Amino acid sequence: MACDARVVVPAMICGCHEVFEGLSSLVDVGGGNGTTVKMLVKAFPWLQGINFDLPHVVSVAAEIGGVEHVGDDTFESVPKADAAFLMVSMVCNENGVLNQLTFVHDWGDNECIQILIKCGEAIPEDKGKVIIVDAVIEEAEIDKLTDARLALDMVMMAHTNTGKERNLKEWGFILGEAAFSRHTVKTIRAVQSVIEAFP
Repeated sequence: MACDARVVVPAMICGCHEVFEGLSSLVDVGGGNGTTVKMLVKAFPWLQGINFDLPHVVSVAAEIGGVEHVGDDTFESVPKADAAFLMVSMVCNENGVLNQLTFVHDWGDNECIQILIKCGEAIPEDKGKVIIVDAVIEEAEIDKLTDARLALDMVMMAHTNTGKERNLKEWGFILGEAAFSRHTVKTIRAVQSVIEAFP
């Protein structure tokens, strides 16, 4: 997950730093080795970071100042924080093959809704939010990255049973089903967009 974070996180920090204003803590759901949360805590030093992933993943993560590693199952619970953060990540396996990993990206609608419900339970109702960094397929707008987003959708069809890229309507559906009252979508200088979902 580290290689993609080094491209997307700076684009997010420059393109929509306001997303992190007013937060004091953030849990990176499926954070892997902690690269993303480390970059966010460095950029926003007032944040207390939690790197959350399966126990066997965080058990080998290096110590990071301002970040606590927590291992558990996202379908069971998510650690409490002001914001839950989920990001699509691209990693190369040991054979150099590019893979995509994220909680909301690799799953069908029902599993996504379950994960988002757990994220919603982890954040405060008054100021909490879920921040999702993932591709959003724009049906009417075409830009330089449209083909890349559509290619990602084909990769998801080929490598998962139910995973897919989502358009704005599909994001609205799963966020609504997970009991979020509203959401915003912000584009950044990357294939991904930043989605903020509020209780």
